[in-house]
Amino acid sequence: MRWTYTPPPADEVGALSRSAGVSPVLAELLWRRDITEASAKQFLHPTLAELSDPFLLQNLEASAKRIAQAIAEREQVIVLGDYDVDGVSSTALLVSLLRRFGLNPSFVVPRRMEDGYGLSRSAIDRALEVGKPDLFIALDCGTNSQAEVTFLQEQGIDVLIIDHHREGEGSVDSALLINPHVYPGDDDATWRNLCTVGLVFKLAHGLLKHLRGENHPVAFRIKLREYLDLVAMGTIADLVPLTGENRLMARHGLRILESAARPGVRALMEVSGVRPELGVQPMDISFRLGPRINASGRLADAALSVDLMLSDDVQFCFETAQQLDSFNRERQDIERQIVKDAEKLIEKHYKHHAGIVLYADEWHPGVVGIVAGRVSRQYNRPCVVLGNEGELAKGSGRSVDGVNLVEVLADCDKFLGSWGGHPMAVGVAVPKEKLEDFREAFAAAVTVHAGGDIEDRELAISTWIKADQIGPRLMDELDALHPFGQANSEPVFGLRGIQFPKNPDVFKEAHFRFSFEDERRRRLFGVAWKMAHKVPPARTPVDIAVHLRWNHFNDRKLLQLELIDWRLAK
Repeated sequence: MRWTYTPPPADEVGALSRSAGVSPVLAELLWRRDITEASAKQFLHPTLAELSDPFLLQNLEASAKRIAQAIAEREQVIVLGDYDVDGVSSTALLVSLLRRFGLNPSFVVPRRMEDGYGLSRSAIDRALEVGKPDLFIALDCGTNSQAEVTFLQEQGIDVLIIDHHREGEGSVDSALLINPHVYPGDDDATWRNLCTVGLVFKLAHGLLKHLRGENHPVAFRIKLREYLDLVAMGTIADLVPLTGENRLMARHGLRILESAARPGVRALMEVSGVRPELGVQPMDISFRLGPRINASGRLADAALSVDLMLSDDVQFCFETAQQLDSFNRERQDIERQIVKDAEKLIEKHYKHHAGIVLYADEWHPGVVGIVAGRVSRQYNRPCVVLGNEGELAKGSGRSVDGVNLVEVLADCDKFLGSWGGHPMAVGVAVPKEKLEDFREAFAAAVTVHAGGDIEDRELAISTWIKADQIGPRLMDELDALHPFGQANSEPVFGLRGIQFPKNPDVFKEAHFRFSFEDERRRRLFGVAWKMAHKVPPARTPVDIAVHLRWNHFNDRKLLQLELIDWRLAK
C-alpha cells in the first residue's frame, strides 16, 4: 500500500480553525473536503431548512400534480420498485405516503430470476394481475424502457418514472421522467447525485407543497422528516456520493433510525445486532441492515422487504426479519464459495488485467454483485462478475475510486446486451458469444479512464496527529463530519514512531489486537481486521494509519483504533 500525504497551506487551515471555532486537526479535515470559511458552518451544522426547492427538478412539479390528481379522484395506482435497498426503500416511502392520503396503491417488485432487472414486460404483466391502474409509477428503473412505457400507455395508463440510473440506451420521451442525469441543470450540484429514494423524497416534498397550497388537511399533518430513515438506508446502501443533499438527508435520517419507530426496521435491527440506542452508523446499513434487505431480492422476492418496511404488525415484522436473516445466511454461504472460485480464476488468468471480468455457469446471478465488490476491494481493480442466465452472462460491476464505470461501459457498449447504473456500481448483461471481446474491451477501457495502469492501492493520510490528541474531544469533533461514505470518506489518521510494548495478540487466526502508551502513559487500544498475515514487530518504531471509532462493549463506550496499515518508522 502506497502512503500519500499532501501538507495543507498552514495559513488557510489556521484561518479556517479560527473562523469555524474548531481544532487545527478538524480544520485540516475540512480543508481536504474543500470546505471554506464561508461554507464551514453549513457543513458542520446542516439543517433540513437547507433542502432546495423540489420544483427545480425537471418534471417534478408536473409529477406532483399528477399524483395530487390521483389522490383527489381516488385513482388506482400501481408502484413498481427495484429489488435492491434503494428500490425497496423508495417503494416503501411512496406507498406509505399515498396511504396517508387515502389511496390503496398496490406494489410489485421484479423477481430477479423470473423478471430480470427493472421495468420488464413480465414484471408489468404480474403487476397488472390486480387490474388496470390509472397511474403506473416505476421506481429505480425504467429510464430507457420506451417499449414497456408504450405498452402501458396504449392501455390508457399514465406512466411516471423516478430513477437515477444512467443507461446505455436513450431515455423514454413519452412519460413523466424524473432523473437528474437525463435532465442535468446548471445549478444542480446539491441534488445531482441523489439516488431514487432521495428523488422520491423530493417528490414527496413537492407533493406536500402543492397540496398545502390547496389547503389539503392531510398535507399539514405529515412530517416529512419521519421518512428520512428510509432515505438514509437507500442512500447509504446505493453507494452514491454523500455530499450535498445526500449527506444532509442521510445525516438526519440516521438520527431518525436511532428512534427505530418503524416496527419493521426495529425488528431488522434486532436480528442483525444493531443497537439503535448506541447510535446508527453507515456501516450498520452497509453491512447489517442492507444485506438482509437485499437478500430477499437476491434469493427470493424483495416484496417481502417492502412488506416489512410498511407493516405495523410486530409479530409479522419479527418473523419476516428472521426470514430475511435466514436468506442472508444462505446468501453468505453462496457468496463465500463464489469468492473462492473468483480468486482462483484471477490468480490463474486475470491478475494483471486493469479491469477484471469473471464468469462461471454455476454462479448465482443474485449474489455476484457482492462478490464484485469484494474482488474490487481486494485487488484494487474495477470488477464485473457474471452468472448464467440463458443466452446471457448477467451480473454486476463495482469500481474503485477514480474510475467511472458508466464511462467505462459506454466504451464497451457494442459488446453488451444491456447495462446501466452509476459510477461505482452497474448492472451488466453480455451475450455469451461476446464475453471474451467484452473482457478485453473492459480492461482496455479501464486503463484509459484510469489514465494508465492502476497502481498499488493508495492510502491517503488525512492528517498526522500525536497519540495524546486522541480522545473524546477529537471524537466529538469528528462527529460533525458524519456520515462517512462515498465522496465523504472517513479520515485516515497517521501516527509516527509508535512502539508496541509486546507482540500484538492474534485471534481467530485472522485478526490481531494491539495497545501502546501515549506520552502521558495513557494506554490506547486497537484492532486490525484480517491483518494477521502482517503483524507489526514489538518494541520497534512504526508508523500506523488508523480510523478512530467508538466501540460499545458490555455497556461501556471505549475508544478504539482500527488499524488500516503500518510501516517501519521513517
